[in-house]
Amino acid sequence: MPAVAAHPAAIYSPALLSLQATVADSFALVMEARNGVTAKTAFDVGALIQLNADELAGLLHTTTKTLRAYRDSKKRLAPAASEQILKLLALARQGVEVFGALPAFRRWLDKPAFGLDNQLPLTLLETSGGIDLVADEVDRIAHGDFA
Repeated sequence: MPAVAAHPAAIYSPALLSLQATVADSFALVMEARNGVTAKTAFDVGALIQLNADELAGLLHTTTKTLRAYRDSKKRLAPAASEQILKLLALARQGVEVFGALPAFRRWLDKPAFGLDNQLPLTLLETSGGIDLVADEVDRIAHGDFA
């Protein structure tokens, strides 16, 4: 793999940079999710992993209109949706480490993964457990375990 900065700050908004320590610690992630993240943070994470508004809303089991209304009124998401967003941010960080760049990670998300029963990893991101499965698969790839 080419030598690439694991977390180039240029790809993260200041709000996402401030959450990096939180998503690296499972307990801190859950505590932050309980408080709720802003809808703007959800859009920032979506943009980071190249999700359009409809894809992001679908993963969060809401409508694009509702998500935009939350962003415009500066509302916080419910704990479950907040946990998903924080886990997606952690997954994006892991994806950069393993694949070298977010575009390469995004391409992988859109292809069937052998270790995920040939499911598209992107489709599994609609639940917290699905995000964990994808993260586990990325970890296996990082360690060269493709079986």
